[in-house]
Amino acid sequence: MVESKDKKFDIFEHELVPKHVLLNESEVKSLLASHHFVPHQLPYIKASDPGARAVEAKPGNIIKIIRKSPTAKEAITYRYVIDG
Repeated sequence: MVESKDKKFDIFEHELVPKHVLLNESEVKSLLASHHFVPHQLPYIKASDPGARAVEAKPGNIIKIIRKSPTAKEAITYRYVIDG
């Protein structure tokens, strides 16, 4: 949920907004081990991004973003949350 001055709405109800999932500690360890990288090597997303705010992500967290894809059915990307 993202809050404006006096309204609350779920940004994920819009068809163009991809699903955002906040990974827990065990999922992060598994992801990092299987792909052999460290978190800061991932693309960044600011903590102030509406999707990050909606899943209550804090700097240092990793978010899994699941987009609809016409060719692959779904495309999964990961983002490292930074200040901002």
